[in-house]
Amino acid sequence: MPVTVGVARHPLTPPWGVELAGFGYYLGRTWQRIRDDLTATALVVDDGRNQAALVAVDLMYIDAEFSRIVRQLAAAETDLEPESITIAASHSHNAPTTAFVRGVGEVDSAYVAWAQRQVATAIILAWRRREEATIRVGHGSLDGWTFNRTRDGGAVDSRVSVLCADDRRGRPLALVTNFAAHPTVQSELDIGDVSRDYPGQLNDILETVFPGATAMFLQGSCGDVNFLRRYREDPETSGEPGRALAGVTLEAIAGAQRIDDESVGFCSSYVSLPTHRYQREDVLAELEEGRYRLESGDTSGWRETLGRVMVNQPDKFPSRYGGDESLAVQALSRFAVEWTEDILRDLETRPEVLQTQVHAIRIGNVFFGSQPAELFSSLALDLRNRWPHDNLFVVGYANDAISYLADPYDIERKSYAAAQSPKFMGNFSFIPESGPALIDGMLNSLAQT
Repeated sequence: MPVTVGVARHPLTPPWGVELAGFGYYLGRTWQRIRDDLTATALVVDDGRNQAALVAVDLMYIDAEFSRIVRQLAAAETDLEPESITIAASHSHNAPTTAFVRGVGEVDSAYVAWAQRQVATAIILAWRRREEATIRVGHGSLDGWTFNRTRDGGAVDSRVSVLCADDRRGRPLALVTNFAAHPTVQSELDIGDVSRDYPGQLNDILETVFPGATAMFLQGSCGDVNFLRRYREDPETSGEPGRALAGVTLEAIAGAQRIDDESVGFCSSYVSLPTHRYQREDVLAELEEGRYRLESGDTSGWRETLGRVMVNQPDKFPSRYGGDESLAVQALSRFAVEWTEDILRDLETRPEVLQTQVHAIRIGNVFFGSQPAELFSSLALDLRNRWPHDNLFVVGYANDAISYLADPYDIERKSYAAAQSPKFMGNFSFIPESGPALIDGMLNSLAQT
C-alpha cells in the first residue's frame, strides 16, 4: 500500500494580555504587537499499518501534561496512538510558554487549554487530509552562521536536514526542516513582539517558492548555540539568518533522494536521568541573601553572588529594567526566595533521579529522535556519531521541558545553563552522567522503531 501523508496548520497566536517567555526575571512581557502569527503545524504519515505524527508548535516550552492532553484529544478523533505523536516547540523567545518556568514568563491557564485544542485540531486535520505521497530526504550544512556561546571554538551542529513529501503530481505537499540555533534573532530587537523568529521566516520563504506546500520547522539541540551577534543587534541584518537557512534548505530539497522503504515505526520510552541533590546549607544561604536584599535594597556585590550564574551577562542585565540596577537585583532576589522556599519543601525526600520521555519516529530509513531538553551540541553530535544511519533528525524541546542539559565541561564550571536553568523548573541540577544517559535512551528508542 502506498504511503499517505497529511499536513495541516492551525493558529496559536495568543490573545491580548498573555505574556511572552524567554527572558527573566518577572518582566511582565505582555505582547505589544503581532509581528507574525504563531501556529501549530502537523504532519501525519501512514503506511497502511502504522501511523505517526510530527507536530511543530511556535511556543517557548511545552510540558508533559500539555503533550498528554494533546495526544489524548487527537487520538480520540483519529486512529493515531497517543505514543505515535511527537510535539516539538520551536523555542521562540517571542512566544508564550505552556510549561512552568519560574520568573521567565507567566503561564496563562486559559491560553494553555485553548492551545491544547488548537494543536490537537492541527493533528486531526492532518490525519483527515491524508493523500498518497512519496517521501524524499536530503541534507546540507549552514556553516559559519552560528557559534557556541559557552566556549571559544566549541561544538555546533550545523546540519540542515530536510524531508519532502510530494503529492501524486510530484509537487511538494509538506516540507520539514531540522536545524539547531536559538530563535532569539527577533527577540533581542523587538522584545514585545509576537513572532516565530527565524523559523517562521524560513517557512514563509519555502511556501513562497513552493505554492501549495506547508512547511514546518523542528528545532534541534541548540542549548549552547546562537546565531552570530551581528544578526541579532541590527534590524538591517536580522533577516539574514532565515534567508541563509532557506538557501541551504532549498539546495537540500533540490538534491533530496526518494526513499525506497516508506514503512512507519515509532517508539516512546522513559529514561532516568541522574541529578544532584542541593545541599541544604547552600539553599538556605541563597534564601537568606534573597530575603536580605529584598528587605534592605542592598545591591552591593550582586554580580559575584546572585548574578554569577542567575544571568548570562550580569553587566547587561539591568538594561531589562530600564537600567535600574535596584530593580534588577530585586528581581533576582525574588527568584532566589521563591525558588528556595519551594525546593525546601521536599529537598530531602525527592528522588535524585528525573524521569522524562524520549521519542523516536522512523519513516523508512529516516529517523526522528526527540527529547525534552535544551541539549548541548556535543551531546547531539555524540548521538549522530553513534547512530549508524545518516538520515537523523535530532529534535529538541519535544513532549516535555526539563531545562538545559549541559555537557560535562559546563557542569564542572557551574555555568548558567548547568547551575541556574534547572531551578527555573524546580529540578535538581544535572551531573556529567545525565547527558550520556539521555543519549543512551534516545539510541535505544531509535533502535526500537
